[in-house]
Amino acid sequence: MYKDTLSIKQCVIEVTFDRPLHRAVKSYHLRGAIANLYSDNILFHQHEQSGRVVYEYPQIQYKVINGCALVVGLGKGAEALAQVNMLERELLLGRERYQVASQQVSYSTVSAGISIPHLLYEFVTPWLALNEKNHDRYHRTGDEFRRKRILAKILTGNLLSMSKGLGYTVRAPIETEFLEFREIRTRLKGTPMTAFEGVFAVNFSIPAFWGIGKSASRGFGTIIQYFQADKK
Repeated sequence: MYKDTLSIKQCVIEVTFDRPLHRAVKSYHLRGAIANLYSDNILFHQHEQSGRVVYEYPQIQYKVINGCALVVGLGKGAEALAQVNMLERELLLGRERYQVASQQVSYSTVSAGISIPHLLYEFVTPWLALNEKNHDRYHRTGDEFRRKRILAKILTGNLLSMSKGLGYTVRAPIETEFLEFREIRTRLKGTPMTAFEGVFAVNFSIPAFWGIGKSASRGFGTIIQYFQADKK
């Protein structure tokens, strides 16, 4: 690990319900339900009282991964999340109501930032890399190698934005390389989007289940460390 890293409080809550979640339940359903419970705290929903969206790296993020519901809090978000008690609360997730049966809370201090050596990560939820500016450039480029370079540059920008949002100054170049990637189709607020899954190497330590890029609070761009031995 590089000596100059960010040390930050993290709270992760794994929520289980009175029955398994329907496969149609998405991360944004979890976000909407819990944000409604704590609408007086902007960290849970990133909207000011006027309705204006706060465009900062989200310090509370919501994930539904393989039917498992997770809420991740960072920094002030960790402090707020640690006070949450959802036991026996009823949440509307999609078209059905679920009662919270248990919440497993993990509170710790984690590190993020420039790392020696490079580390491998994989996206476990779709990564929304493209915007209006780089969408056409990516799709005009038919060569896979060039597309990897475009995505690596976008990912580097995402990590810089995340670092800025968490108050971490990156003092060395971020070196990013995609080992593999796949285009997938998803939706954001009902709009069809091109998203990506894949594996990348980077000289930057990222704690498990943090989100990278657009709509990280809604569960997009969630990563875990990738261990090649586990894939054999």
